[in-house]
Amino acid sequence: MAPLLALIVGSVLARLVGLLGVEALDGWWPALRVGLALMFVLTGLAHFGLGRREGLIAMVPPSLPNPGLLVTVTGVLELAGAVGLLLPATARLAAGCLAVLMLLMFPANVSAARRHLELGGEPVTPLKARIPMQALFVAAAVAVTLG
Repeated sequence: MAPLLALIVGSVLARLVGLLGVEALDGWWPALRVGLALMFVLTGLAHFGLGRREGLIAMVPPSLPNPGLLVTVTGVLELAGAVGLLLPATARLAAGCLAVLMLLMFPANVSAARRHLELGGEPVTPLKARIPMQALFVAAAVAVTLG
């Protein structure tokens, strides 16, 4: 739920800042870029600690090799994508790459839910909630790509 809150709250706060006169955030697309960036900073940092790394490694489907490396690489990509979202020149490309990354990582979420894993001491998000959230995250990234 924290990524969803980061996306929504980050986007709304950025939009409010835009309405207060910060020209770079004057519009929903720039605000959405900020919300997505905040979401990916949050999720990207989780790959390196915050009590979640072990859970993320466990989420990697057993058929994939070197889960620790995969978690590190995806964390780096999420953080790099967050930076890319904040730079107007790279925002669309970063958003498109992050949309693809989310689609590629989704099987790990499915696998984790089916195996009833925990993340940070809490059960992973059930598929009934995860699928619409993932669709929203991908749609937000696609919106930035098209915006």
